[in-house]
Amino acid sequence: MMDGIDDSPDLLAEDRETQQDRSDIVDLTDTSLLVDISDSLSERDKVKFTVHTKTTLPQFHRHEMSVVRQHEEFVWLHDRFVENEDYAGIVIPPAPPRPDFDASREKLQRLGEGEATMTKDEFMKMKQELEAEYLATFKKTVAMHEGFLQRLAAHPVLRQDVNFEVFLQYEGDLSIRGKNKKEKLGGFFNRLSKTVDEQLLSGQKDVDDFFEQEKHFLVAYHSKLKDATARSDKMTRIHKNMADSYIQISTGLVVLATIENTQLNRTFTRVAEALEKARKLEGRVASDEDLKLSDTLRYYVRDTSAVKDVLYRRTRSLADYEAANKALDKARTKNKEVHQAEKHQEQCCNKFEKISDVAKKEIVEFKTRRIMYFKKQLVDLAELELRHAKAQVQLLKNCITALDDSS
Repeated sequence: MMDGIDDSPDLLAEDRETQQDRSDIVDLTDTSLLVDISDSLSERDKVKFTVHTKTTLPQFHRHEMSVVRQHEEFVWLHDRFVENEDYAGIVIPPAPPRPDFDASREKLQRLGEGEATMTKDEFMKMKQELEAEYLATFKKTVAMHEGFLQRLAAHPVLRQDVNFEVFLQYEGDLSIRGKNKKEKLGGFFNRLSKTVDEQLLSGQKDVDDFFEQEKHFLVAYHSKLKDATARSDKMTRIHKNMADSYIQISTGLVVLATIENTQLNRTFTRVAEALEKARKLEGRVASDEDLKLSDTLRYYVRDTSAVKDVLYRRTRSLADYEAANKALDKARTKNKEVHQAEKHQEQCCNKFEKISDVAKKEIVEFKTRRIMYFKKQLVDLAELELRHAKAQVQLLKNCITALDDSS
């Protein structure tokens, strides 16, 4: 649900496709914990998500429940997983991005301000385009938040987390307050410290060839994904700009047709009709490319960062283990506090081995999931591009035939 904007059939179809796509990100064959966002409401400064859960797991008080959550609560849940050392070897699903409708709202405001300079027909067409863009952004926001929860629900370990249980079944407000200036500054320095730490650890040779190869691959892969996402966004913007240009040209031709008192008025009218149909096609091309390609790339930029975080945590644990080995050798040489050093070395060893075992399985699963999802999205995109291209060719043929008949 969204204030002031109606669902169109095309966008409802897009929403159904988005729901199908999420089934490729997660395994939906296990029905013991099913989570979806059954409703959502966009307000001026926030989005309220109704999270619906059906489960047979014993730790939940009820088999079916619904709670209302806001974006900050999703981020809080994500942070609880990231900060838990027990999950150091697990690829934590990336937190959904903050809902951002400012760009669409700004365009609608500028459109309202420029209404006096447009014809009524041109204004209505531009308004419909912007409303469709706003609605598509809203639906993708809901999809990203739902996909995050479904990834957690499908994971055999993360689904058992007590914070996840609270998130899904506590009906009251979780009272997640925003960070104050001191906490934000502390978070900035923590991120800076982690970045410096990563740089210091980046030159460390891994004892396991599997992780060493994955580290080099993921660094290069992440960079390529970011570049591909930027290029894909640029391509989508060009298609949207083309659709906007069609609106202006067709509107101009309609105005000419009303002025011309000759046979040209029929020609102008038919070309304007063709351009209006071309505008809708171009809009669908932009929407499909954004959904199937740009969003896929954007998602895996975040997901690849999550895998890189696992490698960082493992490398940090390896560095601690090697430091503990040196401390133990030093203690034995001096014959001082040997027992404490042995105990600390054993703890570091166990932690490193546990992270390594879990991380290897997680990375293999990530690669399998990524390849399957990319393959499906690219095949879907190619089929849609072919369908749109055939429609555009047929549109041009029909326009030429109509022009020949009117000449």
